[in-house]
Amino acid sequence: MKLAVMTQPTFFVEEDKILTSLFDEGLDNLHLYKLGSSPMYSERLLTLLSDDYYGKITVHDNFYLKEEYKLHGIHIDGASTPVPKGYRGHVSRTCTSLEELKEAKKNADYVFLKYIFDSQTEPDQKATFTEAQLKEAANRGLIDRHVYALGGMNLDNIRIAKDLGFGGVVISGDLWKRFNIHQELDYQELIDHFTKLRKAIG
Repeated sequence: MKLAVMTQPTFFVEEDKILTSLFDEGLDNLHLYKLGSSPMYSERLLTLLSDDYYGKITVHDNFYLKEEYKLHGIHIDGASTPVPKGYRGHVSRTCTSLEELKEAKKNADYVFLKYIFDSQTEPDQKATFTEAQLKEAANRGLIDRHVYALGGMNLDNIRIAKDLGFGGVVISGDLWKRFNIHQELDYQELIDHFTKLRKAIG
């Protein structure tokens, strides 16, 4: 099972140090999620990271960064949204329904299936699938190693995602809630939690 980490949507002072520590602890799939921000800030963050890590980073917008920094790939929201004209390379996608999932898998190396559990940071983002629906999707081959569970993922429910046949999980709120970007400098709790997550996925 794979472990993907999605960044905070906002930039913050200690971010490059935290990301470097996560990579040093074994992170091999980071999604740079900074929608709506100036690409200048993403460029600055990337220049503060070792280029040894660039091949482990997927970008959610400002797709030119993929080529400029030799990143791993691009991520597209939507099952059938076309890739940028002329793009050749790794593509991942997000979809929010089982109907979309079949289409998305045809056009991506892997797919995030969103709203698996209630979000821990966005109260209005609730789970939209029952466990029975997910089990049926797994039995039909819709959920497999190319599908990652997104939404409310934490240490307690990784086992459920694994048993359902997901090939990976996407961690966001469960990790970042352990560090207050406005008040704290010590991020050891966050790194320790990442270590536990890595062990949990096996």
